[in-house]
Amino acid sequence: MRDYLELTKPNVTWLILMSTAVGYCFGARGQWHFPLLLHTLLGTGLMASGTATLNEWYEREGDARMRRTRGRPIPSGRVTPRRALGFGILLAALGFADLALAANRVAAFCGLLTLACYLFVYTPLKRRTPHATTVGALPGAMPPLIGYVAARGALTAEAWVLFAILFFWQFPHFLSMAWMYREDYRRAGIAFLPVVQPDGRSTARQMLIGSVLLIPASVLPAYLSMAGRLYGIGALALGLGFLYATARVAIERTALRARGVLLASVIYLPSLYALMLVDRLWL
Repeated sequence: MRDYLELTKPNVTWLILMSTAVGYCFGARGQWHFPLLLHTLLGTGLMASGTATLNEWYEREGDARMRRTRGRPIPSGRVTPRRALGFGILLAALGFADLALAANRVAAFCGLLTLACYLFVYTPLKRRTPHATTVGALPGAMPPLIGYVAARGALTAEAWVLFAILFFWQFPHFLSMAWMYREDYRRAGIAFLPVVQPDGRSTARQMLIGSVLLIPASVLPAYLSMAGRLYGIGALALGLGFLYATARVAIERTALRARGVLLASVIYLPSLYALMLVDRLWL
């Protein structure tokens, strides 16, 4: 069971569910229906877990060549590719059915679109072009849309603001990991930016651009009455702190500085969401 659970990448799924819950909160406008929220999280979690499993099945040969991933269940031989494929399809199908039946068809379609874009567009592009990172950020930013549309039944400007925040956040978050593990990605034949341009200048530039664009995107909820002044001040402070971490990578392109950006990104997103919810729900 641990092997099958590992296939679902629970360390990534919790971030997805957190973003989905925030989207639901804003879509619900204070009128929470907890059974609907639970089904939204369950369906999204199942689809995210199925997508992660299918991705590991698809990339099993590349994973076997990378030190960081060769101990995963499929390349290590603990789970056969055939069983992993069946497990991933089952999870994704159950998640889609749960969203369609217990939430609404628009939420289910958003989940299916996320899966399709991630598996059939982003994953094959990873071996061809460094622009795959931008493509991958699109399905990566979909969870708040799923939560929002499950509660509201339609997508409005508020939903797209949440999408933009998560979209820009991914560039410093992901590129810091790509820089840290660039040798592994090179062995697997993956054309991420730190592999294609190993001096790190373009990587640092994109990380910096992403963190700069994240600041106005994260402050925007305060101007759209999604949150108040406290959130706006806090979001600005968090954004400037995140920008400082990425600026240090631009000055000193080392794995240590990249790890600092990764740590900052993991702190930033939950902190921003918590501030957003506290400001909206309790103040």
